[in-house]
This record gives sequence, C-alpha cells and structure tokens, in this order.
Amino acid sequence: MGVVLTVSNLTFAYDGVNPVWSDITLEVHAGEVLSVLGPNGTGKSTLLRCMAGLHVPSNGQVTIEGNKIEKMSRKEIAQAIAFVPQMHTPVFSFTAIEVVVMGRTAHIGMFASPSTSDYSIAEQAMETLGILDLAKKSYNETSGGERQLILFARALAQESRILLLDEPTSHLDFGNQARTLVLVRKLADQGLAVVMTTHFPDHALGFSERTALIADGTLQGYGITDEKLNPKILSRLYGLPIEVCTLEAGDKVCIARA
Repeated sequence: MGVVLTVSNLTFAYDGVNPVWSDITLEVHAGEVLSVLGPNGTGKSTLLRCMAGLHVPSNGQVTIEGNKIEKMSRKEIAQAIAFVPQMHTPVFSFTAIEVVVMGRTAHIGMFASPSTSDYSIAEQAMETLGILDLAKKSYNETSGGERQLILFARALAQESRILLLDEPTSHLDFGNQARTLVLVRKLADQGLAVVMTTHFPDHALGFSERTALIADGTLQGYGITDEKLNPKILSRLYGLPIEVCTLEAGDKVCIARA
C-alpha cells in the first residue's frame, strides 16, 4: 500500500539549540507496522509527538498524504492520526468509557455531545481489547496496564488511518503484551498505518515490516526489519553482544550476551 505519512529531514531541539536528534527521514506505509527502536533517552517518544503534530520541529517537515501537518487543523490531524502516549493522567475524574469516547471528538461538532452511536463505537473498541468490564470504573482508579488498554481503546474509537503507539506494551503483563501486539498486527493487516516505539527488538522482528533505529542523535538505520535487525547492527545500537536466533516455528528472538 502507499505512503501515508512522511518525515523529511526532521530535527528537534527542546531549547532550540541542542538537537535531541537531527536529519531524520522516513516513510510510514498503509497496511504496515513501523517499529522505532533505540536506547533510553534517544528521543523515540519525541519523534512520535512530532509525527502527531504535538511538537514543532526545529527543521524539516511532516506530511500526511502530501499535506504539511503545520497547515492542517487539529481536527484534520485527529481524523488522520490517533496517538497513544505511554501514560496519561486526566485533570478530572472520568469513567473509562468517557475517556474512550473522547476519541470521537474529531467526528463530533464543536458544541455537540457524543451520540448513542459514538458510545456504541467506544464500547466496541473496549470489547475488542477485552476491557468492557472497566467501562463504569473511574479511570483514576485503574492500574497502569488497564490505563494503557483504555488509551488504546480511545485510539481505536477515533477511527483514524494512522496509529502512533508510544511503548504500547510498557505497562502490560505478558498475556496482554501478546494480545496487544497481535491486535496491532491485525489493524495493520486491515489497512492502518501503525508506528510503535519499543525497547524490544523481538517485538519489531515479530510484528513490523520496517524498523527505524535511533541513537546518538541520528537515524542509525531505516528499512526492512529483517535486514536492519541483524546481530552487528543491534550489538552496536545497544553496546553489548546480541545474537538473533531463529526458532523452529520460524520466529526470531534476540539474546543479549552481557
């Protein structure tokens, strides 16, 4: 499928002087998962926020289907992109279903209230993630893992064509990690363009067509996942020997030799 989001020569500096990273160029394709890998503090989350139009880059540009993101309205961006942060703390106490239905904002008029249809879409999103039983629970009283799934449900309810996931499995137990990654793969197979940051090369090897590697303020590599995630590149990226092993079923896993 075609390119839906393009990052061109992007540079970002919080202070306007010292770049977190510079000259990043990559493409996001419909029907594919792009994983962003790199050590802690390399600016993976910052890159996602620039893609979502939440940070203004120091140089370069982000385009959505040929449209410069800085020229688009917040509603237009929200209709195109759903962004799931690592963590979110609301100012007011909402129920989980109210948080999820907030994803419908891009489809509701400025002074309109969510309709029965909007709540139905929100409930379906929660059911897809197996958390409909949390619907009436206060969001502030949910666990970190439950919040992560609620935010994911909010993104699904948004019905955007690009999904940006910042460490989508970071607060989840093993079972929910697996379920979430399978859902991510399913959404991409249905035509969505998905970008996810992760600390786990195994997740990229198992679920993404393309991978971007960020370290030392630059894009260290970008391309087909199986080509970019080899022992030499991974060992250099993380600073210790890493082997890539193929299991009997054909899946690949990484093993670090500290």
